[in-house]
Parts: sequence; C-alpha cells; structure tokens
Amino acid sequence: MEIACNVTRQAPLIAELVNLATAHWRGGASVRPLAGEDLATTFAAQLGDRAGAALRAVADAGRRLTDLAAELRQALLAEHPADQASRINSMIGRYGAQPYLVEDVGQPFHLHFHGSGGTQAEALGGEFATALALIVDGYGPDRFGVCGAHQCEAVYIDLTRNASRRYCSAACTARAKTAAYRGRRRT
Repeated sequence: MEIACNVTRQAPLIAELVNLATAHWRGGASVRPLAGEDLATTFAAQLGDRAGAALRAVADAGRRLTDLAAELRQALLAEHPADQASRINSMIGRYGAQPYLVEDVGQPFHLHFHGSGGTQAEALGGEFATALALIVDGYGPDRFGVCGAHQCEAVYIDLTRNASRRYCSAACTARAKTAAYRGRRRT
C-alpha cells in the first residue's frame, strides 16, 4: 500500500522535472527550458528542505537533472510499451535503484528506491525510474502523455481510476474547455 503512496508523491515531481527542463510551451505560453543552476535551484525547492539541500550541494546538479529529465521524457513518451519498458529498465540499472526501508518521523517504515550513484541526482534517478516501473505495473503503459491543450508541451502522468487525464494542469483543462465551448458557439 505504501508503494502506491510513494508513486503518487513521485509522479508530480517526475512530471515537473521533465516539464521544467524540456518543455518549450507550457500553458499556452512560450517558455525557456531551465538548465544548469536555474534548474537545480527551482527543482530543489520542490523537494523539501533535506532533499533539496542535498541536491543543491551537488556541484553539477543542473547538468545531471537535465540528463535525467531527457531520459524520463523519452521513457514517458515512448511509442511502444516494449520500448518504454526497455528505457525504464535501463534507467533502473544505470541509477542502481535498490529498495530499502525508511522510517520518517510520524510514519511507519516504508520502501524507498534511491539510486546508488552517490549524489542526490542519482538517488532521484533511481527513485523516479522505479516509480515509473511501478506505474506501468499498476496502471498500465498508457498513463503518460503530452498535454492536449493548444500550445502546451508539458507531460502528465495519469493516476486517475478511469485513465481520463488529458491535460497537464487545471489551467490547461480550463483553456481547452473554453476553446471548445467558443468553437461550438461559432458554429
């Protein structure tokens, strides 16, 4: 049961990293993908105090995160399930994802899958690759996509019960619904 909870915590972080580092259009606006120190600082803020500080302490965290984001995007958007599985398995092996039990304050022991590469960036690589594998196992390989809104390249990870997600955010959902409504009114 806790594994599912870890996946629900990891999925938004995976999508956010990929979107920060790879998307040129988000929410209808042109954006510059982040890289280097900008990416490391922005993403570290998403992780919380301890993990964020550990990531900021990695000398080339921005480059490592950029590489990880590119790998994740390729795995998320692979055309065939076999290609997707191959990419995810390759990441699990490269980052050395190994399970271990952790007891957080106020919570029972639960599994983590940090990579064994030595830095927080590799730890995230192992954790994120394993989370993708668990999503494919538990939900199926078709739970990843690119936002369906006009001028948005952001990815999403769909953990809904009925596999109904098509947009990266509530804002893009609203933009798409408004555009569809206006299109119907014109005809």
